[in-house]
Amino acid sequence: MNTRVQNERKFGYWDELPGGGRRYWLDVSGRLGWRARYLKEVDGQEVTLRFWQEIYDEQGKLVEVHEKYPVDKGHQKV
Repeated sequence: MNTRVQNERKFGYWDELPGGGRRYWLDVSGRLGWRARYLKEVDGQEVTLRFWQEIYDEQGKLVEVHEKYPVDKGHQKV
């Protein structure tokens, strides 16, 4: 289990959610202008509820979502 400090260090950005949870995110730039955003939602005890990746094209438009946890659903075109 990750602690709040570990998640803050790893992701760098977060929003507070109702009920004491948080949504963390980390942006990674690709070589061709695309961007991947990794998102993680946790409850008040920092237990992971959901983890997914969003892919944005060079114009910033969301083009794919890959939900990885709790069930890996693979890449889904938007």
